[in-house]
Parts: sequence; C-alpha cells; structure tokens
Amino acid sequence: MTTPLLKVKNLSVCVKDKQDKQHKIVNNISFDIKPGEVIALIGESGSGKTTISLSCMGFARPGCFITDGEVQLDGESVLKKTLKELQTLRGKEITYVAQSAAASFNGAMTINAQVTEIPIITKTMTKEEALNKAEKLYKDLELPNPTTIGLRYPHQVSGGQLQRLMAAMAMISDPNLLILDEPTTALDVTTQIEVLHAFKKLIKTNKTAAIYVTHDLSLVAQIADNILVLKDGMQIEYGSTSQIINNPKEDYTKALIAAAHIMPEELSSSYFISSKTAPLIEVKDITAGYGKRQEMTAVENVNLTIESGETVGVIGESGSGKTTLGRIISGLMAPRSGVVMLNGKPLNGHLANRSRDELRDIQFAFQMADVALNPRQKIEKILGRPMLFYKNFSKKEVRFEVEKLLSRVELPADFSKRYPTELSGGQRQRVNLARALAAEPKLIICDEITSALDTIVAQQILDLLQSLQEELGLSYLFITHNIATVAQISKKIAVMREGKIIEQGFVEDVLTPPCHEYTQLLLNSVPEMRTDWLDNAVLERRQLLAELNRMQGVE
Repeated sequence: MTTPLLKVKNLSVCVKDKQDKQHKIVNNISFDIKPGEVIALIGESGSGKTTISLSCMGFARPGCFITDGEVQLDGESVLKKTLKELQTLRGKEITYVAQSAAASFNGAMTINAQVTEIPIITKTMTKEEALNKAEKLYKDLELPNPTTIGLRYPHQVSGGQLQRLMAAMAMISDPNLLILDEPTTALDVTTQIEVLHAFKKLIKTNKTAAIYVTHDLSLVAQIADNILVLKDGMQIEYGSTSQIINNPKEDYTKALIAAAHIMPEELSSSYFISSKTAPLIEVKDITAGYGKRQEMTAVENVNLTIESGETVGVIGESGSGKTTLGRIISGLMAPRSGVVMLNGKPLNGHLANRSRDELRDIQFAFQMADVALNPRQKIEKILGRPMLFYKNFSKKEVRFEVEKLLSRVELPADFSKRYPTELSGGQRQRVNLARALAAEPKLIICDEITSALDTIVAQQILDLLQSLQEELGLSYLFITHNIATVAQISKKIAVMREGKIIEQGFVEDVLTPPCHEYTQLLLNSVPEMRTDWLDNAVLERRQLLAELNRMQGVE
C-alpha cells in the first residue's frame, strides 16, 4: 500500500473575539493524500476550505491560530517547522495557486521575472533553465505567444491568461504538494478543461499530492480522487469522488449535488417584455483596443442592444473582448470608433465627461472583488460612498441604507463594521454587487460576478438579480464563461471570439443545435459530472478548434 505524501490529522483553527475567547472556524479535520492523487475540498463560502489548505503550508491568516492537530508532508511535521524553514518549504516543496491571480502578481515586474523567481532564488535552476521551463509551461497551458508572453506585464494580459500564468508559477518547481484554490474561476469553459488536463497530467507524472479547493462539483469529477465536504468548518462527508457524486450519504452533500450547475434541458423563453421605446443601451459599430493609438485591437465592429428590464449575456473565451466591451459601455475605456447610446442619446466615450446621471445609470460589478474593494475601508464606507456622491445622504441615512443593502445581498447588518479582508471570497463578491446597487442604476454590467461563488450561493445571487430586475426594472449585461448560468438568467446572448460578435440572438435560438461551430465548441466544453469526461473532451475540443481554424483560414 502506498504511503500518503500528506497526512492531516485532527486539524483545528481558531479565532479570538474581543473578550479573548477562542472560537473554532475549522474543527477536527483529518484526511490523507497519496502521491499523484488529488483531494477536493468543497463547500459554501466560509466553510473553511481555504483556511484548511493554508494550514497545510503552516500558515494562518491574521487573527487565526492553528490550535490542534498535525500536518505531515513526506514524513516531516509542517507545523513544527520554524518560520525560516517554512519560508524554504513554501514555493519549493509546497506551492499555492490562489483564487485571484490579479491580486497575486506584482504589476511592476514582468511575468517571466515572477514565474521564475523561486527556482532562481533557491538556486535549483539557472536563469536560463528557469526561462526554458517557463516557456514550456506556457505552451502546455495553451497560452498565446508562449515565447514572448513572459515579457509582458500582468496588466497586459487577460484575467484568464493571468490565472494560467499563476499556474505556471506554481508548477515550475515540481512541488511535492500543490494547493489549487479555485484555479479555474477566471477561465472560460474551453480554456478551463485544458488547464485541468494540464494539472491532472502534472500531478500524475510528478507524483505530486494536490489539494483542490472549489465549489464546482462538475470540475471536481474531472480531477479529484477523493472529496472532503465541509460546512461551517466541520467535516460533513469524506470519500472517493465516485461515491460522493453518485451515492452521497449526507443531506448537505445531496444539496450541493442538486445545486451543481448543469445545463438545463429546456431553455425558458418567458422573459420580461420591454416597451417599444428606444433601447436602454445601443452599441453601434464599436472598435477599440490598447496601446497609445489603440493599435492592438480588442473589439472590432461590435453592435449590441440592451432593452430596459432585460438581461443580455456575453460569452466567449478568455481574451475574446467580453470585459473590454463592458468597459467601453461603462466609460472606463473610450472606443477608437463607434458610439454607445443611452436611451437614444450618445454617451461621451470617457466617463470623466459624462454627467452624474449618466454615471449613475450605468454601474459596474467587477470580477475580482478582492481587488475591487479597498482593504483599508470598512464595508459601511465602501457602500456609503456612492450614496453620498449620487444622493447626498446624511451619515445617519447612509447607515440605514447600508444595512438595507447588506440585507438585500443576504449579509448580516454587522458586516458594515468589517473590512473586506475579514470576509470570504463569496461574501466580498456580494458586497461588490451591493456597491453597484447603491447608486440605483438602470444597467449593471456584471463581469463574472458568480464565478467565485459556491453553487448554492451563486444560485442565490442569480435569484436576487432576477428579483431585483422584476422589482426595479433593472437591465444587466452579464459577462460570463459559464454557459449554464447565462442560459438561466439571460434573454439574449452574444458569443464573442477574437474581439468580434460571431453570433447573437435569443438564448434558445443561439444555444439550441444546430449552432455556430464556435458556439458548439463552447457547449461541448461544459464539464459533465462524470469522472471519465475530461480526456475525451480535451481531444474533441482540439479537433473542433482545428476544424474551425481551418474553415476560417487560420494556420
């Protein structure tokens, strides 16, 4: 019998309140991981998934304390090591892929400098060896221009590309323990399966032990050997992937399975019907790009209409131009040509030149809440600022309205006194949405706002968006890579590839076969809750992509 590479026994983590009393946030957790195997930690936001994985590195977040238990890696106690020994261990023997790559990269350093930093500092590779290995990893992770992408800075690549680059940073040292904390959150479905395939191959080939933190059970089925189900820091169920998915024992596990994002069999066509007035938003012949003269085109000749009270979804691979389109509509980025109309009137391309009412009407809920929220400000101040700016409320009125907003996004009122760092990823995302709602806008641009949430909470947010739409007549531009989500919430959908809208229309028309070849590629890349799905899906994706490129004359 193979000896486990990682052993976790009776692990507990506590926090202290103002009276110096200890409260357990992780309670008596035990599991093993053999070489080449993956354990998935699943559960709702705040269930302890990330806290447990960080403890396996000998790390506790500020205010947290590892109070009980043992963590052994390859026969050595991690928790008994000195800080200097842990610093040597981390990044070399144990590597961590965080949920938000944007928060983990240094914007002042090139990508290559950061990916190769650990092996060069620890002198396990020369600079040339590290750069060669980094380039190979870029190719394995299907990054564009693998020979030159490392020369760019983090802000010069898309969010999905940055997440894959962080994966390369973790993989470069051939670690014994790989901790993957929602590593595919920012990725589109086609890129997601390639990254999962690369991780799976790396783990098996190098006999690495891996912890996979996620809320997406369909992804777990593709990569995990065992699953540990968590709730409120407690171990609910632990077993093989096949057993947990096909024969869950506990009611909570059954609820997670039931809430998994699976494509609906029938697409609903019962939507809000808008009046025959001018569209709320009209995007006309928009072309835009990056660089001093926008010479690097990001979106080209895009046309899109959003009616009052409807949701339009935008899907496509990482780098397809989805977020750029949202930035142009919001005024965060000016187009090179074309115009955005609001209620039949043209908007100035720069938000600095828009009126206060125009700014209020269009709000942006960002993808990475941990980057979008100021960590030095309490939630009350973050949510209160748009109220002060747009409504001129008194401080007493702000406090009352903040509590109402928090209740609307299903957070306790006392969260107003907390800082963003004191909340889980899912809780921060709900604050991010609340901030957009604070201005009482007509349109909210939702950029992957449910991607960081567990399936149960994500469904609650979708339900909340729909109830707000019915109550307030809100419109949404819903940017996502999750086809199941867009099929559920959107009336119309636009499919983007390489900066262009290649297909758009009603959801039931666009997503019902026969589809455009690229739309079919996206549909085929939606993970199924089967343990034998991934390898065949990757092969089919590559064949479809080759055929699509051949049809379009791309070598």
